[in-house]
Amino acid sequence: MQTLPGQSFPIGSSLQEEGANFSLFSKNADWVELLFFDHADDLEPSQVIRLDPVTNKTYHYWHVFVSEIKAGQLYGYRVNGPFVPEKGHRFNSTKTLLDPYAKSVVFSHFCPKSVVCDIKDYDWEGDEHLKTPFAQTIIYEMHVGGFTRNPNSGVSAKKRGTYLGLIEKIPYLVELGITAVELLPVFQFDNQTVDGRVNYWGYDPISFFAIHRGYSSDPDPLKALDEFRDMVKALHKAGIEVIMDVVFNHTGEGGAGGPTYSFRGIDNSIYYTLKENRAEYSDFSLCGNTLNANQPIVRRMIMDSLHFWVKYMHVDGFRFDLASILSRDEKGNPIENPPILWDIESDPILAGTKLIAEAWDAAGLYQVGTFIGDSWVEWNGQFRDDVRAFLRGDNGKVKEFISRLIGSPDLYGDQDREPEQSINFVTCHDGFTLNDLVSYNHKHNEMNCEGSRDGINENLSWNGGEEGPTQNPEIEAWRIRQIKNFFTVTLTSMGVPMISMGDEVRRTQLGNNNAYCQNNEISWFDWDLVKENRDLLRFVKMQINRRLNRDSTQKESTMSLKEFLSKGQFTWHGVKINQPDWSDFSHSIAITVESISAATAMHVMINAYSEPLEFELPQLSKSKNRSWKLWIDTDKPSPNDICEWDTGPLIKKTTYLVNSFSIVVLMG
Repeated sequence: MQTLPGQSFPIGSSLQEEGANFSLFSKNADWVELLFFDHADDLEPSQVIRLDPVTNKTYHYWHVFVSEIKAGQLYGYRVNGPFVPEKGHRFNSTKTLLDPYAKSVVFSHFCPKSVVCDIKDYDWEGDEHLKTPFAQTIIYEMHVGGFTRNPNSGVSAKKRGTYLGLIEKIPYLVELGITAVELLPVFQFDNQTVDGRVNYWGYDPISFFAIHRGYSSDPDPLKALDEFRDMVKALHKAGIEVIMDVVFNHTGEGGAGGPTYSFRGIDNSIYYTLKENRAEYSDFSLCGNTLNANQPIVRRMIMDSLHFWVKYMHVDGFRFDLASILSRDEKGNPIENPPILWDIESDPILAGTKLIAEAWDAAGLYQVGTFIGDSWVEWNGQFRDDVRAFLRGDNGKVKEFISRLIGSPDLYGDQDREPEQSINFVTCHDGFTLNDLVSYNHKHNEMNCEGSRDGINENLSWNGGEEGPTQNPEIEAWRIRQIKNFFTVTLTSMGVPMISMGDEVRRTQLGNNNAYCQNNEISWFDWDLVKENRDLLRFVKMQINRRLNRDSTQKESTMSLKEFLSKGQFTWHGVKINQPDWSDFSHSIAITVESISAATAMHVMINAYSEPLEFELPQLSKSKNRSWKLWIDTDKPSPNDICEWDTGPLIKKTTYLVNSFSIVVLMG
């Protein structure tokens, strides 16, 4: 192979007409070798190019141009430098290292290898980002593999658990009515965790650019890129955006005893946040290490990664796992204006991209309601907790519950932002499924083989009287009612609703609230449930349809939360009109909401008591020739639990009996 000095930019491998340029950052390396391999399982490289520190180095970038390189070429690096852990250096020149900017990675029994890719070689057929407003967004959090891996998915064996398999199930997503899928991590990750367990969720990335090849139907390392883009293009054609769950807070290299894939061997002290004793890693992720996100080189890598996924993969948004870690400085201290978060916030390429923060980390930094910027929205963990507690019948929760219904003004009311700053969810991948939330009092994580020490202990769940599956018809009826209650609250509250995969058909993990290592039917979507629980699915679909076609002016749907609350007409009631019970022992509330244009009125009655309650109904203005009609009664069996819009039965009485643990919604 003929070589030229090459150039420092672009970083990574970049194909050109006569070959490829390679560029790698390493400040503290003594020397760097570029390795080429003929086959994925090769232990030794077929060619080694030693980079000259005089001709092949600019600043701290090691670079070379190699002629006749084509897409598909396998390569890696050896980087030599000091192994002095107490100074933060852990170089090991016996290791073959991945290029941090590699767009594809192949695994072998010996070491992973990077793949040269032509990222521009794809026909998008005019595809563009959908840019659906948050006000019209309903998110479906899902696992690419688990969505179709079950044999009962109807997807061919080759495509089960793949990007192409997901394409075959797009009609289901369209019928459900969601507008965005939020994909659990699709960054390339090791299929095993550092401790040897199956890594099903994928929250241990070894690359921030490479697509996870385990979800590709083709062994060709270049095909994963195309299959992912085929999936994005197909989802866009169906009107569905793609949001990626991205992990920029740690890597799959773990702590000091973990594997060396890339960053540790390239320049450990640059990529990771270290303690005062620099042999030890700061661990704000509880995964062994913390990415040094506000270090300039790492900041650039994160931005380049986001640009890649938006420009070349047409991703519409990102959910940042443990996003509060990104607000820590190089010593791990929280800072008021984190550079990387402002970089993302103000970047012109990312303008219009959905930015969602999981606004906490595993070390206790909690920023829900205080996350920076104008573009970020937040997973509202307090919505989850307060809604669970109130509907379970806990004391002292009525005020917090009402706040969650109206967009959490106690968290966001002092900010001139839309109500959609809050991502409202009751369940997600981490924790009980919705079915298990009403079926188990305790976690049942024995299959994880950690002695049930993993997973949180307090889930704010209630089984209704019997742990796990039941044959008791009264308990089963209560569980169905509660599931419908949770959906009703999530889909009628102010904010952006998020549904966890399979909750709409009562997917169960048999009480496992931390199924991160369960790549089996515990975690997979059970497609038999679609028919078995079609009544619940109908209930959810009809609510989604109503939310997306709600009667409101453009002004009402885009105004700030502060303006909506100050101008909208809210009236609070108890079982008696205009007499709400705000006491710590209250378990019921009613609210009348009238839109600013007075075109629509809604009356919601929520009973979290163990006994039925008779609610007085407010009168509608006769001059407007309106009367109350039933829309939702979660106590009623299907199909009477939800009515088509404006076709429900007239409510002729002045009161309405709301059964225990039930929600009733009337429309005027």
